[in-house]
Amino acid sequence: MKITWLGHSCFCVESEGYRIVLDPFLRVKGYEPVHTHANEVLCSHEHFDHNCREAVTLAEGVPSPFTVNTVATFHDDQNGRMRGNNTVHILRAEGQTVVHLGDLGHLLTADQAKELRRCDVLLLPVGGTYTVDAAHAKLVADALEPRIIVPMHYRRGTLGFENIGDLDDFLALYPAEQVHLLEDNGFDPTQWKGIVVPTYHA
Repeated sequence: MKITWLGHSCFCVESEGYRIVLDPFLRVKGYEPVHTHANEVLCSHEHFDHNCREAVTLAEGVPSPFTVNTVATFHDDQNGRMRGNNTVHILRAEGQTVVHLGDLGHLLTADQAKELRRCDVLLLPVGGTYTVDAAHAKLVADALEPRIIVPMHYRRGTLGFENIGDLDDFLALYPAEQVHLLEDNGFDPTQWKGIVVPTYHA
């Protein structure tokens, strides 16, 4: 399996030649618009920075090795009254479980956490304002106990919305030896443990 960060909250998860793109975006400060190909597109909700399906050219003919499940959550901490619903996607293949939390805006209930606990890879929003902030993101991660945490939906340098939190706010909550800053934007999840931060490549 390979997981590639395409910027913001957009990832490509690939197994056996089958590619799933999650939350492609139209425009987010500092990132080039997504232009890629895949066999399937999954969106956590219908905001412009997560639902640009037209940015992904779809291909057919490759059988999917993935099972995909969902957990219904909210985009805010007021049961969706501010920003609506949010769908968590759970992808399983090759004995690995990848959870993409979308724009999760609240701490998980016990039932929600039970479905997601001890995944291999947790794609976790950390920037606040529109999602959980750094401190609440850590509480979510602590409850789920993933092997790998990949932060997303944050500001760093020229990347990301100006009114969301900086990635360093989240990384500061963990011992430095648990944080792995990659030179590439993609990685094999079987090779890592802890906080994995891919480098954005346009």
